[in-house]
Amino acid sequence: MNLSRFLFCILLSSLPAAAAGQLTGFPFQNETLRYAIKWPSGISMGEATISAVQAENNGWRFEMSYTAGVPGFPFADTFRSLATSELCTTELNRSIAHGAKKVTEKTTFDQQRRLAERRTLNPEGGGKSEFDIPACAQDALAYQFLARREMGQGRVPPAEKVFFGGGYDVRFQYTGAMDVTVGGKTETTDHVNVFIKGPASDVTVEVFYARDAARTPVLFKVPVSLGTISLELVRR
Repeated sequence: MNLSRFLFCILLSSLPAAAAGQLTGFPFQNETLRYAIKWPSGISMGEATISAVQAENNGWRFEMSYTAGVPGFPFADTFRSLATSELCTTELNRSIAHGAKKVTEKTTFDQQRRLAERRTLNPEGGGKSEFDIPACAQDALAYQFLARREMGQGRVPPAEKVFFGGGYDVRFQYTGAMDVTVGGKTETTDHVNVFIKGPASDVTVEVFYARDAARTPVLFKVPVSLGTISLELVRR
């Protein structure tokens, strides 16, 4: 299983928004969501945290941290993204630790020039590269939050080229209401298929969004070679 690809998949409906009195979570306020990551058998393999914090000039700071793995081979990755108020990415930082292998890289997005620079910070001498980006380009974190904002306004998120290291073509398909069980409780959600295609990947991820104003994702289902891994929202 390619963990970086898996993380990208989890990073990334046309129903009315909830009542105005229920405006909690992104984009109405700062937010931290915690997920239990489970093997196809239902056994826990780790946990993930996704957060959004209001930044300067009405922009946003997004972060996802992830700890998981099998005995003797842990994974501990952190991804941080800075975006404008329009959710155009300005910076993406990735810190990846898979067993003894550790990689840190930074991608800076020049939205005016439509150019991005990707630089490897660790190990030293990892090099850098530049690539073209579309107008208001988004990394995987920013796009995931953009999708929630669009859905909360009654729109299906637009198909985009999304960046997470390399570029991926991402498209949403709203399929309708679906009941799911999360944390032992059943609730009606908006079910979406997310089609993700990159240079070496072509996968469909299922995402289940709560019917609240923030369109909180309560469940992700990601296909891998061993079956389907799930991320279930942990409500406290």
